[in-house]
Amino acid sequence: MSSTAETLKHSEGIDAPDTAPALLDAAALASIKTDEFRHADPYPWLNPEGVLTEDAFELLRQNMPRVDQMNASFGRKRAHGQTPHDRYSLEYEAGLDVHPAWHQLVNEFNGPVYQAWLARLFDTRRFRLTYHWHFAPRGASVSPHCDAKRKIGSHIFYFNSPDEWSSDWGGETVILDDGGRFSRASAPAFGDFDRSWPANAMGNRSLLFQRQGNSWHGVRELLCPEDRLRKVFIIVVNADTLGGRLRRLFHRPDGA
Repeated sequence: MSSTAETLKHSEGIDAPDTAPALLDAAALASIKTDEFRHADPYPWLNPEGVLTEDAFELLRQNMPRVDQMNASFGRKRAHGQTPHDRYSLEYEAGLDVHPAWHQLVNEFNGPVYQAWLARLFDTRRFRLTYHWHFAPRGASVSPHCDAKRKIGSHIFYFNSPDEWSSDWGGETVILDDGGRFSRASAPAFGDFDRSWPANAMGNRSLLFQRQGNSWHGVRELLCPEDRLRKVFIIVVNADTLGGRLRRLFHRPDGA
């Protein structure tokens, strides 16, 4: 995509090749049916394979940000008595010292193919995207929660492959069904839910879900060795509101 490469050169100051291949698989996005997403149980979600090309997945996986670039968030108190979401995090911004492929990827997310795909699934074009990486070590978890109302949804890209990660260690985002019983201002445990669906988080997979009043999800405690990290890149689909613009202006990061 030469236009993407030119954008990288001029807006990011990165020496990108003129013929950089697309990182997103447009055909894979087009093949996803709107009804499959909107009518999923218990709320809209899907766990597609191959939204990134295989070459893109490997390039990005092998060139993740360094842990020493990230902010450590451990033991941070959460609302409603929910247990902390321990992790290392890094917010994306233009000019960030990461591999050029990450800048190209964000340009593609901001481009017409991906934006039209999100608009089709969420049935709105009134959104703005923010991006961040989360790395999580052994013992970390994401307690069951519903995202903030300012979010329309999230798209999580997983970056652990079978040659470095075992499915026995966990790392899957779990979609949870409370049967409408819990207030979002509460702290249920995984075992309190009626049903659950663990996403496939191994290899070139991602998880898209829509925030609703009952859109509970979480990640069970990681059982990986001390020298391994669960690695994800998250797109937050924010409602394009005045409050959201002010939040971005003052660089207040998303908490969940």
